[in-house]
Amino acid sequence: MNDGRDPFLPGASSPIARLVEAFHRLPGIGPKSAQRLAYHILRAQEAEAQELADALVEVKRSIVFCAQCQNLTSRTPCEICTDASRDRHLICVVEEPLDVLAIERTNGFRGLYHVLHGVISPSDGVGPEDLKIAELLARLRDVETEVAEIIVATNPNLEGEATAMYLGRLLRPLGIRVTRLARGLPAGADLEYADDVTLGRALEFRQEVT
Repeated sequence: MNDGRDPFLPGASSPIARLVEAFHRLPGIGPKSAQRLAYHILRAQEAEAQELADALVEVKRSIVFCAQCQNLTSRTPCEICTDASRDRHLICVVEEPLDVLAIERTNGFRGLYHVLHGVISPSDGVGPEDLKIAELLARLRDVETEVAEIIVATNPNLEGEATAMYLGRLLRPLGIRVTRLARGLPAGADLEYADDVTLGRALEFRQEVT
């Protein structure tokens, strides 16, 4: 029964308000967008809403971290790590799983990946221990590993550069070549939004991390 309160007002406890708040917590979703999404769900057929709910539950239940590269996958090791045609001497280190998809679209990289799940950002309270760096080191120290080069493909912004320099200092004593994507990427841009040609050239003309 309607108690006269606007279900979209802050603090409202109706199912609609809870749904709006749930959408609002998603990255990049503002209050207006959250309301539009909630209205869409309300107008949709029940089967469509149920399909969305089932997909959300299923992805949480079935998606895990790859034991080798830390990418998101439905099985571990993931499809890329188990692909015998990939160059196992080359690992591209990226910030997020979406960056793997961006690089794969270029069709210019046939090595393996390692996903950090973030970057070093002291202002946000994120340090090296919060990233998948320990997993990378363990992977490189494995006696069966034959990695000759690490490509650090973090975004060309302050946090990305700081992370690249940290990894360079950490990995160089292991005798592994550490390179950085070339400056074909605009400063401050996110890897996942780069066009295929720009990203491909950045990979091709990568530079040593100093």
